[in-house]
Amino acid sequence: MPTRDDDHTGARIKEQRRLARLTQRQFAERLPYSYSYLNQVECGARPATAAFVAACAKALSIDVTVLTGQPYVTELQRDRLAELVRPIRESLDLYDLGPNPDLIPRPAPQLIAGADRLCAEVRATHLRGAARALPGLIAELTHTAWSTPSTELWQALSSAYRTAHDISVKLGYYDLSTVALDRMDWAAHRASDPCLAAVRQYMRALVYFREGEYRIGQRLIATGHQVIAQNDPSREALAVAGQLHLGGAVIAARAEQQSSVAQHIGEAHRIAQRIGDASDVHWLSFGPANVALHKMSAAVEMCQYDDALKQARHLKLPPRLPTSRRAHFLIERARAEIETGHTDAALKSLVEARHLAPEQTRYHPAARETVTGLVRQSRRTPETLNHMAAWVGL
Repeated sequence: MPTRDDDHTGARIKEQRRLARLTQRQFAERLPYSYSYLNQVECGARPATAAFVAACAKALSIDVTVLTGQPYVTELQRDRLAELVRPIRESLDLYDLGPNPDLIPRPAPQLIAGADRLCAEVRATHLRGAARALPGLIAELTHTAWSTPSTELWQALSSAYRTAHDISVKLGYYDLSTVALDRMDWAAHRASDPCLAAVRQYMRALVYFREGEYRIGQRLIATGHQVIAQNDPSREALAVAGQLHLGGAVIAARAEQQSSVAQHIGEAHRIAQRIGDASDVHWLSFGPANVALHKMSAAVEMCQYDDALKQARHLKLPPRLPTSRRAHFLIERARAEIETGHTDAALKSLVEARHLAPEQTRYHPAARETVTGLVRQSRRTPETLNHMAAWVGL
């Protein structure tokens, strides 16, 4: 069983570096980071940022998950979530078999409503319930869409595939999330829905963002805008365009393109001012609040932690903001707090995130990395931190 000394991202970076037969100095020369920073991360003195992990994975030609240790199988098995992944994987594989003669599906309106409900469940961070219901819904929608095709059914199936992607990402199964996005595009094409196709490009861009391939992510964001431009300037199209700009902002921030960040945030802000809260559009949570959250996220990605923390302290989150987005904000705030020396506040933010969204927080790499950093920086580990460390599996 791994111990706290060897079960952290820095230790895994060190292991993979050694397997590549590179010294610390040789490896640091391949990174846009200093030798000192690499040394501190490997020995656990500093938490590894997502950008640093992505840069290491790219330099070593391995997946980010090798360094983050995802999926966290032991915890998933303990939470009885791992057993829910295989049925989702199987449901994604049966997309092209046509109608199932052994299946008696529910009426189409119920299936369409069910797809929408699962989107809401994921945003409320009810991952277990959504994961349990998803395979059956995909099977019924696949059967019905093949039997009596309609735009609404293909849209609902595309939405269900999007939910499969969201669950897979939150549980750390990134290989499965990529398959889900391919299926989402397949169904969106049959629905002739450019907005869904653009949402899929946005999600693809975030996949490459996590892997450190920022240029590819930016190309996908641009392609999403091109798809939207072919559509009438409806509220739906504007909300998707705004979300694409928010995705472009965080990718540009990670790529250290500050002027591009400002441009994307500015465009998103103008759209949000025009249409107001559009969190009902494709469950993207787009609106003025989400623009402000992404502005803070961009500051975090650019390591402008003092600015990010200042923004976080002035943010007023609306009551209808999805739980998943609220918890993500708390995790990012904790990262800014630990980087600015506010360790007690960082722990408090993580405890609040756990209270709001336990499954999401437990399997979020940034939350686990921040907990690791707090443990290593504490001369005396508070009981609350001990409980948190044990809970995430450290």
